[in-house]
Amino acid sequence: MSTLRETFEDLAASLRQPPDEILLEVGAGGELLVAHLRVGVASLLLLLPLLNRWAGGTLHETLAGLVGALLALGLSALWLRLARRPRRVAGLATVTAASDVTMVTLVLALLSLESPVAAINSAVVWGCYPLAIFATALRHDVRVTLFAGALAMVQSGLLWAAVVALAEGPLVSAAYGTVSTSTQVQRLVLLLAVTLVTAMVVFRAQRLTQFSATDGLTGLPNRNYLNTRVPQLVRDARANGHTVSLALVDLDNFRHINAELGHLAGDRALRHAVKVLRKELAREEPMIRVGGEEFVLVLRLPIGAAWERLEVLRRKLEAAPFLPEAGVEPRRMTLSAGLASCPQDANDLSGLMKRADQRLQVAKQAGRNRVVARDEG
Repeated sequence: MSTLRETFEDLAASLRQPPDEILLEVGAGGELLVAHLRVGVASLLLLLPLLNRWAGGTLHETLAGLVGALLALGLSALWLRLARRPRRVAGLATVTAASDVTMVTLVLALLSLESPVAAINSAVVWGCYPLAIFATALRHDVRVTLFAGALAMVQSGLLWAAVVALAEGPLVSAAYGTVSTSTQVQRLVLLLAVTLVTAMVVFRAQRLTQFSATDGLTGLPNRNYLNTRVPQLVRDARANGHTVSLALVDLDNFRHINAELGHLAGDRALRHAVKVLRKELAREEPMIRVGGEEFVLVLRLPIGAAWERLEVLRRKLEAAPFLPEAGVEPRRMTLSAGLASCPQDANDLSGLMKRADQRLQVAKQAGRNRVVARDEG
């Protein structure tokens, strides 16, 4: 079992690397879930100022709560609209997490206009800081969690310092008690603890996601990813009237490398081919290993543009021979591919795979090292 130190070292190493395609896709789904939850929570928050007024709270407290809840509801609707877009919005998770934290600070600042003590000791509003940090767990990105936690600590600390600096008398309230340094330090420590615990939960979830959906040899998404994520990509394309193309790619005569050079050399050759192809692919163009030397590429392009894309990949691989070891003649590597598009060829993953496989067989029968995108005749 890994020690706590090893876990933190792994966490630090993961922070230095950009999230891979699998985690970005899962995080995008989590962002959409958070966006839906945020709308529901913001709607519920509208009840809090009304309940506060019914329980004897001041008019100012009620108005501050209503302004904050209405603003939160408006922003929630905006974030939901952006999260629903078929293409990921870069940095959306970070922006929305910052918005959630800052909204809490804004409501506390509005409370301070009538009662400075309320801005510091309001347990109900301050308790939304941990909620905002916990919600980042659904984004599957440790960076977002650490950012939200740090921002909450900074804003909470600055608000506390500002209230103390501007206070004209003792910070005491019959409704909210006395502001004490020890209590505020404890709250900052609590925010730190919440951030670290949430970050570890996210990190563990990332590892489990990667292990379950990643091929161990190449680091590519595996068939589990194909069966769970690609159908959603196809459905999103259909719902938004977009075209998505699927390519089934096979490395030509790859078994000869295994037979002549051995399986260890074959593994290196496979990683070489994957490295060459991935270098040309964008982050939103997942390459999935579905068999020994078979891969699926998902391209958000019409079939003509997708064919051109595959032709570039085919030429790049052909121009980058595999060197088994020093002194051994380099081995030329090529690929054959069949393409299918949604909605022209099929409307689901199964249909696209079937049509792409038919065209892949045509490419092989025609001599290999080619891309087929249309049926003959």
